[in-house]
Amino acid sequence: MSRAVNFSWMDQPAQDGARRTEFTWTGPVGTGASIASALRGWEHLRYEVTEDPTDRSDGGRWMHTPDLGVFYAQTDVAGNMVVPEDRVRYAMEVAGSNALELHRELRLALGQSWDEELEPFRQAGEGNPVVWLHRVG
Repeated sequence: MSRAVNFSWMDQPAQDGARRTEFTWTGPVGTGASIASALRGWEHLRYEVTEDPTDRSDGGRWMHTPDLGVFYAQTDVAGNMVVPEDRVRYAMEVAGSNALELHRELRLALGQSWDEELEPFRQAGEGNPVVWLHRVG
């Protein structure tokens, strides 16, 4: 069942003229991917969608910035990003014996550039709470 959603917009202190909103949602597994997909065409937006894991499924986190595009990572029950074995092996293969390249590949696998770009926007302005989008229940 779908329903209309109204957002309460407020000024975004991290960028003049920008606005921000937050929304907590509840839905079946896979709703996070649907939300992230629906937002994907809006290339000028910065957003994060987090879907908490359940006892039968992994969680997920989608981050998007205009400069970097979209990033997705699986998350565990504690909210940590999970880097699959094949991705770690790829990073090791690409890096060879170059430790700096291995660090670069692992930072990419963890979405560090997205985190760094989004961090100033996560901070709430005075009186504006920070609420993560997540799947509840």
